[in-house]
Amino acid sequence: MSLTLDWARCLDTTFGPPNPGDYRAVPEDFLVDEVLDFAPEGHGEHLWLRIEKRRQTTLDVVNMLARLCAVTPRDIGYSGMKDRVAVTRQWLSVHLPGRDAPEQLEERLAALGTTVLERARHPRKLKRGVHRANRFSLRISGEAVKADDFAVRWQTLCASGVPNYFGPQRFGAGGRNLARVQALFARGWRKRDDRQGMLLSSARSFLFNELLNARLQAGCWATPLDGDTLMLEGTQSIFSAEHADDKLRRRAAELDVHPAGLLWGTGAPVDVESGAPAQRFEAQLQDQHPALCAGIEQAGASCSRRALRLRLGDPAFVALGEGVRLTFSLPKGSFATAVLRELIEHPDFAPLAAG
Repeated sequence: MSLTLDWARCLDTTFGPPNPGDYRAVPEDFLVDEVLDFAPEGHGEHLWLRIEKRRQTTLDVVNMLARLCAVTPRDIGYSGMKDRVAVTRQWLSVHLPGRDAPEQLEERLAALGTTVLERARHPRKLKRGVHRANRFSLRISGEAVKADDFAVRWQTLCASGVPNYFGPQRFGAGGRNLARVQALFARGWRKRDDRQGMLLSSARSFLFNELLNARLQAGCWATPLDGDTLMLEGTQSIFSAEHADDKLRRRAAELDVHPAGLLWGTGAPVDVESGAPAQRFEAQLQDQHPALCAGIEQAGASCSRRALRLRLGDPAFVALGEGVRLTFSLPKGSFATAVLRELIEHPDFAPLAAG
């Protein structure tokens, strides 16, 4: 079965589709800085390194560090995966109990294209998902930034928020991750066939995007509905709203709370009999994509929630002659490409059939 990756934008109804643009002609156009809420303690079995990489994935650096430090990749910790065609900064940890780092480690990493910015010891391994946010600084160029409405589009996103879609990189080149996960579910998901869980994650991300797309087209992606689960801005705290009253709608308009969509998994609370509008949107996922829903449940993934809307943290807009530089923070797990697809037309965001 072919799955279509073609999701609505929030600005199209007001401004029409965006004009063509480019956002990373060179890696220096796409800067990412991972933000932690804590610092290494200065002692312990794990060496923490804050690195800057260019044209490398996080796993490239993990494998490089494992080789240079004579450990296995499992001994390397990192919080988030960062883009390859970019200049990115993040922390990694290396388990080195009772021994120092190899001599000239920083020099050898530099020769391979990775710069060590800071180093410190810490008692524990760096775990996935512990960072608070990512700070982006993106240079945009092309026809889009010359259009009269570009600055207004940006201001609208700053004021009203951005649909929290998973970005195209989650689905692989040509959507191949979705094609692979369909084949994997057809024969039965096994951990050994998806060790990093990326295929399973692609399926859950696709269903979330489908849910967000349906609510955006219905005009209620940022507005609480009866039966909604809501997430507090800046936290992962959620609460249920049996009735979406004026107070909740006002808080949503102020970007204080956001509707939280379902990340499909076991225990998905889909209650069609309740008649609640929010529940009907989630029940449609099971009706439209039964094989994906069943495959995710059989793989044992637990259901969770993700905000349908992003609030841009500390946004800034700077004109740069032939382009502009946009700076903003996003919570962990959110994609800068979700912001960019509202502002520019680009082949990365083109509709795609995967299957």
